[in-house]
Amino acid sequence: MSVANETLLGRRQAAVARGVNQAHPIFAARALNDRIWDIDGNEYIDFTSGIAVLNTGHLHPDVVEAVQRQLGHFVHTCFAVLPYESYVAVCERINALAPGDGSKKTALFSTGSEAVESAVKIARAHTKRSGVIAFTGAYHGRTLMALAMTGKVAPYASGMGLMLGHVYRALYPDALNSIDVDSALGSIERIFRNDAAPEDIAAIIFEPVQGEGGIQVAPPGFVSKLRALCDREGIVLIADEVQSGAGRTGTFFAVEQMGATPDLLVFGKSVAGGLPLAGVTGHASVMDAVGPGGLGGTYAGNPLACAAALAVLDVMDREQILARARQVGEITRAALLAMQQRYPLIADVRGLGALIGVELRTPDGQPAKDLTSKLVTSAREAGLLLLAGGMHGNVLRMLAPLTVELATLEAGLRILDRCFSMLCRTEPGIHD
Repeated sequence: MSVANETLLGRRQAAVARGVNQAHPIFAARALNDRIWDIDGNEYIDFTSGIAVLNTGHLHPDVVEAVQRQLGHFVHTCFAVLPYESYVAVCERINALAPGDGSKKTALFSTGSEAVESAVKIARAHTKRSGVIAFTGAYHGRTLMALAMTGKVAPYASGMGLMLGHVYRALYPDALNSIDVDSALGSIERIFRNDAAPEDIAAIIFEPVQGEGGIQVAPPGFVSKLRALCDREGIVLIADEVQSGAGRTGTFFAVEQMGATPDLLVFGKSVAGGLPLAGVTGHASVMDAVGPGGLGGTYAGNPLACAAALAVLDVMDREQILARARQVGEITRAALLAMQQRYPLIADVRGLGALIGVELRTPDGQPAKDLTSKLVTSAREAGLLLLAGGMHGNVLRMLAPLTVELATLEAGLRILDRCFSMLCRTEPGIHD
């Protein structure tokens, strides 16, 4: 490690709270589209996109121009005090993109956690109920209610005691661990029998593709059966698309590919090209259950973020980003499946569009968390930035910008291939 990076790490440890994580021990200096340079000038191919925030790449010129133009007018008024047209325009655009029939409405927020909690508030106001069903492997955020719905104690809730009540955990389908659609639905029925009656449940919240949970894709039939169950019991169905939305899976919302429409959709991350913006969209009759003043926030729908979002949505149309997501996904999947044939360490390659996970397991079938960590480190040293995830930290997440140059994408995949080969040669008991 360089002196500059080591010095900054020392300053960070002295000044930044321990609970704030850092995946890589380097500091960013600049970035452009699919690449990042650290403070020593080292160049990296970025397969993280700031955790799926940069579908349109680092510093897309149209997004930069839109933000600079807004800076020349005003930075903040608070929409609840003095509104502005760009907030309304973002809501109009998202309403038009949301699947399903009938009129839609949208509310904007700053973070995914804030939007998730607001969706639960809307569901509670609409149903006059308080219970929520979430799933194993879920990640919905780190604020208190969102954390209660997140299905992973360590590290997110370690040492914090029990989370808020009235959240019940169902099984998310997971083929590698023999949890099929019927088992998942049966676990909801068990909640109804053992823990909370359906008339006490306001919402069922799910991710069409679990991100932090290890890129688990809702299998065919699961969402439509959830929809039928919620219709039967008068429960609001919420799709959390903070990570899977904004084109990452090849459609603007992943749930568009799953045969049923939720009542509420939560979005965020890539919708504003790196500026903090999130939101909830859904049926107008459900969205309007909360009265004036019950939703919002001081910075919610900030003018700079709204300007960026409108630019992102224009870029997505003009540059055919949805088609590009499918192309990036096909190239990535093909390369990873070829690697799986050579490296038994790769237990599964799964995903939707350009949201792809690679699960690593040891020869005896155990989650290979340590080997995954070593692979992330060796890839960084070779010039490729990766992220791990999953319930056991043994899933690589492929999150290159959708604007990645295809030559850069292929170069990153070659680095990953070499790192797998080196790992299999040097680790005892692992053979390529």
